[in-house]
Amino acid sequence: MGNRRSAGHLAALFTIIIWGTTFISTKVLLTDFKPVEILFFRFVMGFAALFLVCPHRMKGVGRRRELTFVLAGLSGICLYYLLENIALTYTMASNVGVIISVAPFFTAILSRLFLKSEGKLRANFFIGFVVAMAGALLISFNGSKLELNPMGDLLAVLAAFVWACYSILTRKISSFGYPVILTTRRTFFYGILFMAPALFLFDFEVRLERFADMTYLLNILYLGLGASALCFVTWNLAVKVLGAVRTSVYIYMVPVITVVTSVLILKEPVTWVSIMGTVLAVAGLFLSEYNGKGSGNSE
Repeated sequence: MGNRRSAGHLAALFTIIIWGTTFISTKVLLTDFKPVEILFFRFVMGFAALFLVCPHRMKGVGRRRELTFVLAGLSGICLYYLLENIALTYTMASNVGVIISVAPFFTAILSRLFLKSEGKLRANFFIGFVVAMAGALLISFNGSKLELNPMGDLLAVLAAFVWACYSILTRKISSFGYPVILTTRRTFFYGILFMAPALFLFDFEVRLERFADMTYLLNILYLGLGASALCFVTWNLAVKVLGAVRTSVYIYMVPVITVVTSVLILKEPVTWVSIMGTVLAVAGLFLSEYNGKGSGNSE
């Protein structure tokens, strides 16, 4: 059981490291692609990759189970990314980064309401949340002043809530006993289906010739095969092993990974504020994860 737990934590950490670096690929692609185009291409690529890896059909899916997949695709693939991308057009990326870090809190509340298997929430979870949020604030507003934008910030809060819903639905799906690759592929299918109407609203263009540029091709491959196909499988695997709440607290690491990547790849300067924020975010993660003896924050 200990090895399984360790594998769950490693899967969550691996996922978050990849997700924390996707902003660089997205930034590169945004010079010639609209956000909705990047979104559509990466998930279609992700779906195709999962189909090639595991072309088997899922058997014995009743109506109620199918509805769970439909809702997971709508929330985690379609709505979350659309809300986040639209939020970024209204408010600063730093605001969105901090607000998305609220997702574990929403996940904890929803799990208390809908998941009996997740157990009781301990005080350390909430202390960890406050510490991690303080770290995220320091990292995101390092040297810049806090500017609120009600429209963009509200959309980011909605994105965090929608991700929490996806986490709960993923936990439910993990109890069905299907292989994770098949459940992820089915979720992607519904996500892409719901995304299709949004393509017309945002002036979507196919223009595949853009991928003749090797930089664009490599970045969309990173988002499609790495951040989508592989990472949604590893994240869903972590949720299956650790539970929705314990996996979701890894989201606290996203601002930290963003800082490290910015320093290493974009050569941005390191400041004491960002170092302090990083320490707090990591401390918040460990505080939320710590469950003493006979704990109950996971299965």
